[in-house]
Amino acid sequence: QVQFVESGGGLVQPGGSLRLSCAASTNIFRLSTMGWYRQAPGKRRELVARILSDSSLNYADFVKGRFTIPRDNGKKTVYLQMNSLKAADTAVYYCNFASGNFGSWGQGTQVTVSS
Repeated sequence: QVQFVESGGGLVQPGGSLRLSCAASTNIFRLSTMGWYRQAPGKRRELVARILSDSSLNYADFVKGRFTIPRDNGKKTVYLQMNSLKAADTAVYYCNFASGNFGSWGQGTQVTVSS
């Protein structure tokens, strides 16, 4: 089954930036709709952003204007550039397919926004 490895999380102050990376093991990466998800303690996992194979983009309202989701098909990697971070963005961030069946969920990467 397809696997994903997320990295790039950490502790950042409010207003700061982080760039997350997700490497995928699938050979059809370039054809796949990829998404970033997050799960805060006690909350459901939610979709943050997704990028389609034609590079069309969708963002959750709570990150519009602050996050972007570029991809590099040659590296089979999707990124999440997070700017103007807020305490409410604190969560474990995961990547996975955002269309069709999910692959295996990785361990995610913790993002903590705190002063």
